[in-house]
Amino acid sequence: MRAQILDRPQPIDALPLRWGEAPLPEPAPGQIRLRVRACGVCHTDLHTVEGDLSLPRLPIVPGHQVVGAVDKAGEGVTAFCEGDRAGAVWLHRTCGRCRYCRTGRENLCERAQFTGLHVDGGYAEFMVVDAEFAYRLPATLPDAEVAPLLCGGVIGYRALRLAEVQPGQTLGLYGFGNSAHVTIQVARAWGCQVFVFTRSPVHQEHATSLGAGWVGSADQEPPEPIDAGIIFAPAGELVPKALRVLRSGGTLALAGIHMSPVPSLPYSLLYGERTVRSVANSTRQDARELLALAASLPIHTDVTVFPLEEANAVLSALKASGFKGDAVLVP
Repeated sequence: MRAQILDRPQPIDALPLRWGEAPLPEPAPGQIRLRVRACGVCHTDLHTVEGDLSLPRLPIVPGHQVVGAVDKAGEGVTAFCEGDRAGAVWLHRTCGRCRYCRTGRENLCERAQFTGLHVDGGYAEFMVVDAEFAYRLPATLPDAEVAPLLCGGVIGYRALRLAEVQPGQTLGLYGFGNSAHVTIQVARAWGCQVFVFTRSPVHQEHATSLGAGWVGSADQEPPEPIDAGIIFAPAGELVPKALRVLRSGGTLALAGIHMSPVPSLPYSLLYGERTVRSVANSTRQDARELLALAASLPIHTDVTVFPLEEANAVLSALKASGFKGDAVLVP
């Protein structure tokens, strides 16, 4: 099969992904093989290829927002049949036995494996996934439109819940890429007012079109303080700026898997029972709830589709904030 293969991490301008032949994977017992139809492009993919994340194995095929058709089922699989449409996400497998798995926090599993990091992902014509960690997808959403929900959407949904925003409150979103443009739709459906902090004119226009009550940069003063905030941009310097406009008792959720150093800040920005918390991965329940919301609201994703051969160029454009919404690769 053809795939985008990372042999060693390098800056994206060095074109680190190699378009070449890879062995066709065989599903083990309990696994299904997907013929990939679409794979969303995520900032985590960029962190992988550039080496911001520690890579447990090389070479590796990135990609973890995968939509495909079941091509072959391994022994013991009963939940999926050949031809079924299924999705794969960042969380590839958990141990099911550690203290976190036993208490409904499998996203923190001590032995978790992740798609496109520990195992080959969806920048390929085929991939395998454990059937227990694969998802049935809303029939109303086309392949390219549902792909961004499988990481950006799910992480945004988990961040929204961990930020503890209540219906009718004011939510601040810092950065407006793939996760945020899904999150704003859920927050607006919950009756929240949403302020969006981004320097990009394209992203400001996009946020306004999706119902943002105010848009501006993180250095500007919003019309009023926010009750909760989510930082999607991997920029630690945004933390004190967000705390500056967060009401007492509010929560600031950090939604990225990687972030530049958070600068020192005066205690007065935290005082008033403000909370700062990270968002680590997601659970299968998060994905099920978000996919159900996507069908019922419904959620619309703005996508630009590219051939899989152009993965290096697409990741380079992502780094430059060159997309409105999401980029999706199609074999």
